[in-house]
Amino acid sequence: MAHAYTPGLKVTEKTIVRKERKLPIKGEVLVKVGDEVDADTIVAKTELPGDVHTVNVAGKLGIMPDEIRQFMLKKEGDPVEKDEPIAESKGFFGLFKTQIKSPVKGTVESVSEVTGQVILREPPLPVQIDAYIKGKIAEVIENEGVVVETTATFVQGIFGIGGEAKGEIKKIVDKPSDVVTPDIIDESCRGKVLIGGSFVTADALNKAVSVGAKGLVVGGIDDKDLKDFLGYEIGVAITGNEQKGITLIITEGFGRLNMSEKAFKLLTMHEGKRASINGATQIRAGVMRPEVVIPLEGVRAEEVEEKEAKGLEVGDLVRIIREPYFGFIGKVSALPPELQVIETESRVRVLEVTLEDGRKIVLPRANVEIIEE
Repeated sequence: MAHAYTPGLKVTEKTIVRKERKLPIKGEVLVKVGDEVDADTIVAKTELPGDVHTVNVAGKLGIMPDEIRQFMLKKEGDPVEKDEPIAESKGFFGLFKTQIKSPVKGTVESVSEVTGQVILREPPLPVQIDAYIKGKIAEVIENEGVVVETTATFVQGIFGIGGEAKGEIKKIVDKPSDVVTPDIIDESCRGKVLIGGSFVTADALNKAVSVGAKGLVVGGIDDKDLKDFLGYEIGVAITGNEQKGITLIITEGFGRLNMSEKAFKLLTMHEGKRASINGATQIRAGVMRPEVVIPLEGVRAEEVEEKEAKGLEVGDLVRIIREPYFGFIGKVSALPPELQVIETESRVRVLEVTLEDGRKIVLPRANVEIIEE
C-alpha cells in the first residue's frame, strides 16, 4: 500500500544543512567551492537597475519632438545631478530662457526624437547576499549564487514572522513551560536569539524589540497578541517580510503550548553559540518553515548519518497543520487503507490520530506532518 508522506518539522541534534543563496538577477560570485565562510561573509553581489523617470522636454519647451537634440544640454550616457539643467530653450535675444531640470540624480538613458521625451535612470542599487550560515561552499551557481553546507543542530518551528537574523543563543526561562514576560527581558538580551518557554505576550515582544534582541523562539502565542504586536491581522500563506525589528519563531502553535522538551534542550544546550534564524513561513504549496540553525564546530559532513524519509506509520508523532485542529500534536493510531469521503466530498486517504488529551480524530493525511526526531 502506498504511503502519503508530508515532510515534517525537524528537531535534530546533528544534521547536514544546505542553503542555496541566490541573487535576484545575475551578478558576480565572490567565493569558490571549498571556501570556508562565516554567516556574514558576502558570497555574491550584483546591482539592480535604478528607477526610470521620463521628462517630456519637447512639451515643456513647446518644440517639435524632432528638434529636441538642439535644446539638450546633456546627451545619452551623461551623468546628471538632481535639479541640474538637462535642456534649455534659446530665449529671445539670449534672454528669458526656459530650463528643464533633472528631477533625480542619475544618468541620461535616452533622448527620443519621436516622442520628444528624455528618459533618466537613477543610480543602480547594490545588492549583496551573505552566506547566512557558517560552513563551506559546496556548490557555485555561475553568476547567480552558491550552496552553503554545514553540520548543525537544526530546529524548525510551525510558524514565524520576520526574516533572516543572526545572534548568540540566550536562555531566558528555566523550563519549556515558563511564560516569557517583559520583566525577564533586559539589556543583556541585546543582539541575542532568546529561547523562551510556552508562551509570549505582545508586551514581552515589544520589550524584546526595545532592547535590541535579534530573535525569540517560543512554544506558542495567542493570535490576539500577534495581531497587537504586528498592528494587523496576518495571513497564513507567506510570512517573513515583516519589519518589526525581531524574528519570532513559534515551535508548537497558537495558544499556551509548552515547547517540546527535545527542542528546548537542544536550543538551550547551545547557549552562547551563534545561531542563524529565519521566520519565513509558507504552509501551502512549496512548504517553508521557520528555522534555527546552530553550526557545530569540528563536526564534518561525513560524520553525519542522514536518515531516509519514510512514509507515515502507526506510532509516528505528528502535528496537525490545518484547521480546526491546527497546531495539535498526537500519535498516529490507525492508517485505514481505503479512501474516505471528507466534508468537501473529495475521496482521500485518511488517518486516525490520538491527541495528547486522549481524543481520537480522523482527518486527511495531507493535514498532518511528521515531527522528525
